[in-house]
Amino acid sequence: MKKINYSKLDKFIATDVVKPFYDKRIEKLTKTKLRDIVNRKNPYLFKAKNIQTAGDFAKDILDAFLSSQEETIFGDLLENLAIHINRDIFGGRKAEEGKFRSIDLVFSRDNKLYIVGIKSGPNWGNADQVNTMRKNFKKAREILKKEGEKKKIIAVNGCMYGRDNVPLKKHKKDSKLNYLKLCGQKFWEFVSDDRELYKKLIKPLDKEVKKRDDAFKELYIKKINEMTEDIIDLFRTKNLLDWDKIIEYVSKAKT
Repeated sequence: MKKINYSKLDKFIATDVVKPFYDKRIEKLTKTKLRDIVNRKNPYLFKAKNIQTAGDFAKDILDAFLSSQEETIFGDLLENLAIHINRDIFGGRKAEEGKFRSIDLVFSRDNKLYIVGIKSGPNWGNADQVNTMRKNFKKAREILKKEGEKKKIIAVNGCMYGRDNVPLKKHKKDSKLNYLKLCGQKFWEFVSDDRELYKKLIKPLDKEVKKRDDAFKELYIKKINEMTEDIIDLFRTKNLLDWDKIIEYVSKAKT
């Protein structure tokens, strides 16, 4: 079995994970305006946090917006990394869009065929979403069997971080809805056959991030200052944040 070429993997992380992540972060930050994000956030939450200055309000609202964007962006890039590693080691392939739902990766290992839905962490969905994933796994098995697949097909919910100490998720009534849930170390070992991969990924990430973070921080500070000025212009009364104005801006009905 092939082993991971860490020199090539480090280059892939630099060019296909860190670079696009920072490119997209900077693009989002550059294009973001106060009016675009203030309407998307709950003003009562910021009031409940006792925010009193325009600068604090600007930072909190921008951080909340960026955090929600960045988790999705980085999750997609790490998913691509997992598929890239698996392709190199096991010959895996990205699942065909439109053919399978809830499935991102298909590969053979130990004379079994694995269909894998990749999520960021273990607490990714509610009961309805998990049930939908189960049904999609079952349907994918049926499609593959009709196409002539002879290997045993195992469905896996892979999570890129976290842990789950009960990996086999049984269904009370239908064993065809069973699946495995592999998180953190177990997931990365599963796709790579390298037990320590989950820790080895940190080193190239750290190296590349240090090259790019200064440019992002400079732009971030400028954006905070820009938004602070906008908040003062829009929501200041007698040198205080006017929460009536903020609530009206977000929620007042148009006549």
